[in-house]
Amino acid sequence: MRLFSPAFVNEGMIPAKYTCDGPDLSPPLAWEGVPSKAKSLALICDDPDAPMRIWVHWIYYNIPATSAGLPEGIPADQIPEIGGAQGMNDFRRMGYGGPCPPSGIHRYFFKLYALDTVLDLSAGGSKPQLLDRMKGHILEHAQLMGTYQR
Repeated sequence: MRLFSPAFVNEGMIPAKYTCDGPDLSPPLAWEGVPSKAKSLALICDDPDAPMRIWVHWIYYNIPATSAGLPEGIPADQIPEIGGAQGMNDFRRMGYGGPCPPSGIHRYFFKLYALDTVLDLSAGGSKPQLLDRMKGHILEHAQLMGTYQR
């Protein structure tokens, strides 16, 4: 399985429009090679370089396994029109919250998981809840990393 973005290359700089220095839109993402047995997909975006702890920027789950990606600017709705459900990020908001590092260059990991089930998790869930529900259901995963500095 492969995860990529038309907006930035793996290990490349994330454009400001996808950060707190711009309109803070979620970046477009695309993937290929989803296992045929997948029933849903889950996405986690986090920053391991944040002070004190890993900072969660986005969780999105129960994405239809038949989808080939996400368009730019997914609204912060609990249940977007394209399907799936979004959870709470560490900005205490629903949906995507872009990079906004206090200092230095930070890495942002977008991790996509192909799951053998649709998760029993309501919209608004947390990363720990998502990770707990995914246990034993991950068929495959892919990762895309972008960087950002203010």
